[in-house]
Amino acid sequence: MTTAPDPTSVHAWNLVHAPFTATTWRRTAYALLALPLGLACIPLALLGAPTARWQRGLVRRFLGADRADRADPTDLPGRPRAGGLPHALLATPLNLVTAFITLYGWSIVPLNLGWPLRAGDDYSTAWGGPTFAGAWAFHAVVGGIGFLLLMPWVVRGLTAVQFRVARSLLS
Repeated sequence: MTTAPDPTSVHAWNLVHAPFTATTWRRTAYALLALPLGLACIPLALLGAPTARWQRGLVRRFLGADRADRADPTDLPGRPRAGGLPHALLATPLNLVTAFITLYGWSIVPLNLGWPLRAGDDYSTAWGGPTFAGAWAFHAVVGGIGFLLLMPWVVRGLTAVQFRVARSLLS
């Protein structure tokens, strides 16, 4: 007889496992690629390029919206779809904020894990000081490991908002 796993152990495993999943890194890639693609789509849409298709393709590829889009009634042939220009224009501020938060948050991880490489001569006033080991341990645990565990959930929330915007403006 098997028993159900303890819910707290399942949640703890998801927290620790999340930074190492393909879904996290696909979402991170989308968060970083949506801004340059959206900016490139603004002038290209004015020239008549199929930018909505490119933007939908990016959403499908990185956010896994393939199954949901196929079930969408707006995908039927002969039914008009919204253009890529409205999405590119309206999603640019969100994409900018998402790209900034994603880049900054993920860059904190290696910066703090490698804190001794960037620390100056006086570490007595650093967080975790006055000893070198204390400062390094504080930076590694709070800034390195803490942000490693936090960033997948931040990126998941930001890309969920991006997905909803894309879904409403591109369908």
